[in-house]
Amino acid sequence: MENYVAKLRYENRNMFFEKADFSLDNVYRCLSLFNKHKEAIQLWIHERIKNQYNRNTDLVYYDVTNYYFEIDEQDEMRRKGVSKEHRPDPIVQMGLFMDTDGIPITYRLFPGNAPDKTTLIPMLGRILHDYSLGRIIVVADKGITTGDNIWYTLSAGNGYVLSYSVRGADQKFQDYVLDEKGYTDKGDDFKIKSRLYPREILVTTASGKKTKKTVDEKQVIFYSPKYAIKAKKDRATALEKAKDLITHPAKYNKSTSYGAAKYVKNLTFDSQTGEILESARQSLSFDEKKLREEEKFDGYYAIVTSEYKESSEKIIEMYRGLWKIEESFKVTKSDFESRPVYLSLADHIDAHFLTCFISLVIIRILEHRMKGKYSVTAMLESLGKASCSHIQENYYLFDFYNEILADIGAQLNIDFSKKYMRLGEMKKILGDVKKG
Repeated sequence: MENYVAKLRYENRNMFFEKADFSLDNVYRCLSLFNKHKEAIQLWIHERIKNQYNRNTDLVYYDVTNYYFEIDEQDEMRRKGVSKEHRPDPIVQMGLFMDTDGIPITYRLFPGNAPDKTTLIPMLGRILHDYSLGRIIVVADKGITTGDNIWYTLSAGNGYVLSYSVRGADQKFQDYVLDEKGYTDKGDDFKIKSRLYPREILVTTASGKKTKKTVDEKQVIFYSPKYAIKAKKDRATALEKAKDLITHPAKYNKSTSYGAAKYVKNLTFDSQTGEILESARQSLSFDEKKLREEEKFDGYYAIVTSEYKESSEKIIEMYRGLWKIEESFKVTKSDFESRPVYLSLADHIDAHFLTCFISLVIIRILEHRMKGKYSVTAMLESLGKASCSHIQENYYLFDFYNEILADIGAQLNIDFSKKYMRLGEMKKILGDVKKG
């Protein structure tokens, strides 16, 4: 499959106006070369962005996603783990840092079975050592909120803004969330409260033992009716699945019952096959208590932070910027078609994601220069249509032009409005880009 995909792309090389006198073997060797210098390339890009765009790293966003392979074979990197898309295929994990303006800083791949929470420390250690960012505030989702990650962040003199699982918290924290005392109504049933609180965390020592540490943090709680509606909507499919599982248990196994299993009492699986045990099928019942317990917290959200001097509204605003990195993952998976991954060699896999990373950086810079006027998808669609047809001799016909291309052209000093262009003119544009 790796050979097929590479060959397909190789055969399309003549679509571009550059010399294409290279072989398929050259393509593979190039991937290996890219991988050899992947960290240096990322650092070089960072330095250029810092110099040309005054990169803002007051807030540094971090998130993890995974990409699946359409093969069943596993190795050190391609491992079966918790897939974001709930697929049974081997996956690879990617940790990504993004700056305050939504421009990626650096990425790293991890084995598919690596838990999200274990990826931050190696990533943070590298970025603090190599990228000279000064003091940063790490913003991340609850999958990263562990004692080890918090202590490591604070020990390096940095800060954090992290979501915190209300449903997974202890009883005292849950009671505080549900207690109406202290909430301030912000309109439309949106309410906020916060407190300064010395929270106890567990930190792993050098010997591997756990020790208790206390961190003084601000805890921000808010309730959003929109979040409550979304929680119920997100749960609806799992509830329907749970009811169908109880009625037709033979249709399901441990993998396919994902999301619904927690609402079913007496559900046990065969440790070898993953099938629901025959002895358990007759005693399955819906766990109404579990549902009611979950519903209590619908709409409530918690954020813990070291930045206790900031207002609650500011902390929430900081955290909401995390959507930009989630969108970046969606762009790589849909617009860049980064998955399924067809490559098999480790260095080729990493080089594949390096090209995706560079593409993401470029389109985010363009979005930044356009001041967010257009979505990434809209810009990519317009740029993809900015193609031409050879009509005669050295003349080419351009048959697409719109407002987006006009604005991009104004930023990049490229006139996309020309309906006809000579090959020499196009080569000059490419040459000027290389000089820049």
